[in-house]
Amino acid sequence: MLDKVVIANRGEIALRILRACHSLGIKTVAVHSTVDRNLKHVGLADESICIGPGPAAESYLNIPRIIAAAEITDATAIHPGYGFLAERADFAEQVEQSGFVFIGPSPEVIRMMGDKVQAIRTMQAAGVPCVPGSGGPLGDDAEENARIARDIGYPVLIKASGGGGGRGMRVVRTEAHLGNAVTLTKAEAKAAFGNDQVYLEKYLENPRHVEIQVLADGQGNAIYLAERDCSMQRRQQKVVEEAPAPGISAEQRAEIGKVCVDACLRLGYRSAGTFEFLYQDGRFYFIEMNTRIQVEHPVTEMITGTDLVREQLLIAAGEKLSLRQDDIRITGHAIECRINAEDPDTFAPSPGVVKRFEAPGGPGVRVDTHLYDGYRIPPNYDSMIGKLIVHGPDRPTAIARMQLALAETVIEGIKCNIPLQQRIMADVGFQHGQQNNHYLEKRIAEQKENFPAGE
Repeated sequence: MLDKVVIANRGEIALRILRACHSLGIKTVAVHSTVDRNLKHVGLADESICIGPGPAAESYLNIPRIIAAAEITDATAIHPGYGFLAERADFAEQVEQSGFVFIGPSPEVIRMMGDKVQAIRTMQAAGVPCVPGSGGPLGDDAEENARIARDIGYPVLIKASGGGGGRGMRVVRTEAHLGNAVTLTKAEAKAAFGNDQVYLEKYLENPRHVEIQVLADGQGNAIYLAERDCSMQRRQQKVVEEAPAPGISAEQRAEIGKVCVDACLRLGYRSAGTFEFLYQDGRFYFIEMNTRIQVEHPVTEMITGTDLVREQLLIAAGEKLSLRQDDIRITGHAIECRINAEDPDTFAPSPGVVKRFEAPGGPGVRVDTHLYDGYRIPPNYDSMIGKLIVHGPDRPTAIARMQLALAETVIEGIKCNIPLQQRIMADVGFQHGQQNNHYLEKRIAEQKENFPAGE
């Protein structure tokens, strides 16, 4: 067993990791910035170390300081959570070279999956269905790029090879706009990711975002834990997630799940991971693999009864996967609403002091958050301040429970997006499972009388 783990993150995921560690008797070290000294998990950890000022580049993204914290506290492992350094192969590499256990996949796999072109090539070789595309990075030959786009068929999507999180993408609908769009996307990719490689994919007009959760131990054992639908998005950022995905049959789940498991075994993958797909007209198209725990992992935990973070820790400790595919049973339906400190209409961030916080309760309700009365939300980081997760015997019950949970939640002193989440839960199209990746933005853009407010 791991003796002591450095939690190289903040907020709700840091608290989530701490709880999983403590459930296994593992000691914890909370690293934090100067503006985060009052975070909940910092007070609950066995030890805490300040690693720098508020800007993430000087604290949570500072690799030497995080490794030094592990050395000073005599820790044995580092858990990156999600975001920050979670999918940085150089971080995983330096952690292992410094003699610590990185709680996640190998640096080689992280690097492979972080390069979208290489990831697609790897998945194609493993038999995973992919979106029709260029099959490699675009060069500087404008005519060759135009030929590739014609072969794929317009509209096409230009994507940065090193991109992620919805950044580094541009839709092109006609050949006349292709050349300029490639130039612009390359420049943006270079500025944002330090890598100007871009590639082309077929742009699917009305896809859903459906992803498969996997666990693998790197010792020849892997399983899939059903799927999640994350189609309710704004600017390619997920807002609502649910499991299982509406309209996916048991046969489809088993087929795509086996494909993902086979790919994990081929890669020698270890830890938790997620295969992300576009789903349209009954077909799955691979877009990327996330080599970390996901923000939306709780909905999978709720329907399978599996603690994914605990499994990450056990796998990192060298244990073989204790679960087999036959052990996974899907029970009911779960929905997660991300709660952000932002204006629900303009989406402007709303940092400040939480003057009052009351969490909801009742059957099937889970709250993952680091909020408390008097907590000051800093302006330095992502605006997500928590997640409401509900579980019910079926989707309509889960929606009804989420509506009650949202109504019961009290957050005063700042603005938050609960009113938007209430409108989503009251939306007839969402209630009937009609969402796709563009659905929410279209609804937001419509007249308010056509997007009924929640009670």
